[in-house]
Amino acid sequence: MLSILKQHKLPLLLVCGSILFYTVFAYDFDREDFIKLITLYAALFFLHLKLIQFQQWNFSFLFATGILFRLVFIVALPSLSQDFYRFIWDGELITQGINPYAYTPNQIVIESVHLGQNIAIPNQAELYQGMGELSAKHYSNYPPINQLLFAMSTFLGFGSILGSVIWMRLFIIIADVGTVLIGRKLLKELEKKEYLIFFYFLNPLVILELTGNLHFEGIMFFLFITGFYLITKNKLLSAAPIYAASIFLKLVPLLFLPIFFKYLKFKKSILFYTMVVGCCALYLLPFINENLLDNYQKTIDLWFSNFEFNASIYNLVKYVFVTFFEAKPWELIITYGSLVKVISVFIILSLAFIPKNNSPKQVLTSILIVLTAYYFLSATVHPWYIVFLVGLAVFSDFKYPIVWSAAVILSYFTYSQPNFEENLFLISLEYILVFGVLFFEVFKNHNIINSIRKK
Repeated sequence: MLSILKQHKLPLLLVCGSILFYTVFAYDFDREDFIKLITLYAALFFLHLKLIQFQQWNFSFLFATGILFRLVFIVALPSLSQDFYRFIWDGELITQGINPYAYTPNQIVIESVHLGQNIAIPNQAELYQGMGELSAKHYSNYPPINQLLFAMSTFLGFGSILGSVIWMRLFIIIADVGTVLIGRKLLKELEKKEYLIFFYFLNPLVILELTGNLHFEGIMFFLFITGFYLITKNKLLSAAPIYAASIFLKLVPLLFLPIFFKYLKFKKSILFYTMVVGCCALYLLPFINENLLDNYQKTIDLWFSNFEFNASIYNLVKYVFVTFFEAKPWELIITYGSLVKVISVFIILSLAFIPKNNSPKQVLTSILIVLTAYYFLSATVHPWYIVFLVGLAVFSDFKYPIVWSAAVILSYFTYSQPNFEENLFLISLEYILVFGVLFFEVFKNHNIINSIRKK
């Protein structure tokens, strides 16, 4: 026993230090304390890189360590996000047989909409206040599979906010474990080293934003990568419902469907697309009502035309047009949001038909480029969005998403300000680092360029 402890003395010290810092994040942290945030995060990022460096040969040690880090948060309420209040709200509605897409929280609480039944949401006042004014006045924008997880968590939580949080957290942890197991298999298929999956599993952004703050990007990524792995094994019948579930958890994988066209060829592509659409229709069926599409479309449009956070290209465009052309910001973002949709479609179709995309690695590289371009163009890029890019980076030759996962924490400065004003210097620093590493990788690594170039 003593010899084992001596052999792993430094790694165990790194683990203990990380547990201490994660404990502070979980139980003694206020997101308005920006200095404390970046200090803890920088320390955790350094420690996780050192752990991988020293223990990359020891898969079981790193796997157990990643689970241990997540269990630190098990009974903590999220400290960096208030979204979980809306998650629980939607889940409580479903458990009472009420469609979460049919009414806004304001309509239920303030306008007292008559639904033909008595609504008694457990902890209603706390949930309503906790979700915030912005969420309360909009229809739910969380897809059906996400809603199912909300409902399961609130049902198993027996009317307790903490109970619901614990179940959501367990679902997220299970998905991350699944990502490691499936990711390990896929790395073998790609002839890459298995330990690379820990650049996802031990990444502080992944742990804090998923397990800590209860964002469901990790479950989406698990479903996506599982569906993708089954596609590479030509098991389309099994892959379709799983891939459809990933779409109806966060919608992002919908962007990637055209990328599979050249990989699967015409007949298999049509078959796969048909099955995915059919599964999506089945998942949506329990929530269908006469106002569903209209209400949901209104909410989705808000993300393109109303919200701004941690943007790169949009901030540059905004500065130029407001400064030199006296454009009105509230009008500019609406126009810009419409253009992003068109440009995104063009980029997706270009990467669907121009590159070879005849191997799993090339498909994943094209998907990484599509999502990166989309986030560069977006007016809203929350830190947890980068989690999917980090997962994709594990299977590609690009490492800039890892750098982005470190730099994106600078965007949290906004939450330390009374009026949530962004610091454009910090945002610029974030994207200078990201673009700098990306350009370096593109121009220095000819294998990457060749992987996306048509023969």
